[in-house]
Formats: sequence, C-alpha cells, structure tokens
Amino acid sequence: MRKFEDSYRHKGLRKQLRDSLSKKGIQDERVLDAINKIPRHFFMDSALDKIAYEDRAFPIGEGQTISQPFTVAYQSQLLELKPFEKVLEIGTGSAYQACVLAEMGAQVYTIERQRNLFDQNKKFFYLKKYPNIKLFFGDGFEGLPTYGPFDKIIVTAAAPLIPTKLISQLKTGGKMVIPVDEGNLQRMVRITKNEDGTILEEKFDLFSFVPMLGGKTNGDRSN
Repeated sequence: MRKFEDSYRHKGLRKQLRDSLSKKGIQDERVLDAINKIPRHFFMDSALDKIAYEDRAFPIGEGQTISQPFTVAYQSQLLELKPFEKVLEIGTGSAYQACVLAEMGAQVYTIERQRNLFDQNKKFFYLKKYPNIKLFFGDGFEGLPTYGPFDKIIVTAAAPLIPTKLISQLKTGGKMVIPVDEGNLQRMVRITKNEDGTILEEKFDLFSFVPMLGGKTNGDRSN
C-alpha cells in the first residue's frame, strides 16, 4: 500500500514552485499560498514523486491529466474568488484544482464524467480535509441546475463553445473561466453575466487542454 508522506523536500519544492509562478505573473497571494500548501505529489502516481513539482501537466489515467500548476493558478486568479463563494467546477480530474479553490475558501461543486476518476476521488483520503468540496458524477455540459446558481464557474477542459446551460446557472454578476477551442490551442475566456442577462466576454492567453466531452463513461448503467 502506498505511503503518503509530505517531507521537507516536498515542501521546499513547493516553495520553489510558488516563487516561479509569482515570477510568471501570478499575483493573487491566496492562489500562491494555496499552491504552496497543497501536496501535489499526493494527486499523482508515486513513480512521479521526484518531478511532481515541475510546472507541467502529467497523466492521471482515463486520457486525462493533472493540469500544469501555472494553468491552475492562472484560472484560479481569473475567477477573482471571494471566501465562501459557491463555485461549479467542470472536470474534477485529479481534484487538485478543486483543492486549490477549497483552500481559498470556496464552496466547490465539482463534476467528473469519468466513473473511474470519480470513484478514485470518492476514496481519496486527502479530500476529507475539505468538507467544502462536493463530488458529482455527471455530464459537465449539463452543469448542476439543482445546486445553482453559482457565483463562479470554472471549466478545466477545452470547450468547443460556451455552454448555454452553464451560463444559465451563473448568478447575475458571476464569472465563468473557460478555455475555448481555437484549433490546436484554446483561448482562455472570462465570461461575466450582466444585470440584463447579457454577457461580457474577455479573452486572455492561449493554453492546451484535453477536450471537454459530453455524457458519462465507465460504469454508468443508464447510458
């Protein structure tokens, strides 16, 4: 059985990662502090332990990745998160991004469409540290209308378009951060929902994400 240990070496590597993200333009101290506190190596295969704090994505199974720390920090910063805000995350994956948001004080509702990843996260001991994270198995394009509206929405996969159902679950004045396909790369977009129901769209840097897919997979008997 794997033994999880957060050593002085790990903590030192996290501090280096925090400093490098700051130099790359991440200015939100709460984002940087969250990344400095969370043991990223817990979310990855033990074989990757020595390189877990490099600023790059790594595979986690089911064709998915744990996002590059800079990407996690960038999206988190764009959310302009306030403590106790209700956040919908599309694409739980490893749950690392969810933990960053939870460490910042958000109430996180996160959806995963891959049954195996969802089941792994339900059993992941580290998530017990964050009772403010709620895990759901479902289709990210549908969101969670029963639990909305949300102050913020974050999408952690490359969307072919901006899903209208997610816009409808966003509070007036709320923000959604989503990477939208532009061919081989995706443009990071921030949507703000105005009082009259219209949206303000801001475009930021280019990134590379795994694709956002509809439906549910692996063990969903209803499909």
